[in-house]
Amino acid sequence: MESVYRKRGFLPETDPVTAFPPESELTMLDELGRDLPSLLLETGFRDYVKQLKIPSWKVGNSTAIDLPQLRLYYLRLGFLASAYINQIGQPPVTRLPSNIAIPLCHACSLLGRPPILSYDGYALYNWKRFDHHLPISLGNIDTLQNFVHLYDEHWFILVHIEIEAIASRILNAIATVQDALPEPDETVLNNALHEIAEAVSNQVAVLQRIPENMDPRLYFKTFRPYIRYFENVVYEGVECEPIDFRGETGAQSSIMPILIAFMKIPHKSSMLMEHLFAMRQYMPVGHQSLITAVQAMPSIRNSADKGLYNQALEAIASFREVHYEWALEYIARRTPDPKGTGGTPYMQWLKQLIDETRQWQL
Repeated sequence: MESVYRKRGFLPETDPVTAFPPESELTMLDELGRDLPSLLLETGFRDYVKQLKIPSWKVGNSTAIDLPQLRLYYLRLGFLASAYINQIGQPPVTRLPSNIAIPLCHACSLLGRPPILSYDGYALYNWKRFDHHLPISLGNIDTLQNFVHLYDEHWFILVHIEIEAIASRILNAIATVQDALPEPDETVLNNALHEIAEAVSNQVAVLQRIPENMDPRLYFKTFRPYIRYFENVVYEGVECEPIDFRGETGAQSSIMPILIAFMKIPHKSSMLMEHLFAMRQYMPVGHQSLITAVQAMPSIRNSADKGLYNQALEAIASFREVHYEWALEYIARRTPDPKGTGGTPYMQWLKQLIDETRQWQL
């Protein structure tokens, strides 16, 4: 496993760039991103956006050394596209204008991902530290871009960022077992499982902080609609046939998939598992490859200490339970629509994941 994953988890190898260079023509996207929450309050937002001349990503800028800027470019355009399609208070539209669609599709093709704002753009690349000498944790981080002016949206994203930062401990633990293959000794296995259980428990504690700065009523009405899936949307200038894309969702985080792969949790074949597998195409390519590599590792279930193995599983189930609780409080109680932002019947599925995780205990 590459050292970057052991140190940073699934967060970028360096803190995201917060703006394009002052001399770049792309600075107009920084200004647009800053103004987006205000622009979305205007009825003429879509007409305004259609007139914009958005600079394309130059071919010469697609090298690895410019990857942080390419990610920012995707983030800015991804927000703009979702804002345009899902503007609150305006009639629904199913055509993304070419001045957004063409550069967004180009950038996403370079990143190897679908052309819609996903978890990586909304969360993994969308943060900065106030003090670079302090940890990536709540109180020391803020977002780069939002759909609304409310701090509730900042908080929603930032909670996920700290959870992702903690995941570096999970990946480092998995890497220690991977390094010891083909036959990791008992000490290596036990230390890894203990660290995973502790890290996931810390993630649970962070996830439980959601209500501190996020009102369920505001979440549901003000910014959740902007991360909704695209249904029958035409990307003008790129594709003349309507296409569907999943919206931003925590199911696009790589943390739970890699834990499932490492613990070999046998979730039953279902529409749920098909959906979760489909979510991988919305993850960064490197994350997809890492999950595949961990899946190929031999099972440690029969070699591990029973108590520690069960402790790790229980921590995973507890994380899913808190997620289920917030899905109930922030979404299910406020709408008869059973679909999440990814377009799935999430409540039924979340319960299934909890039950099957606990059933795998030794």
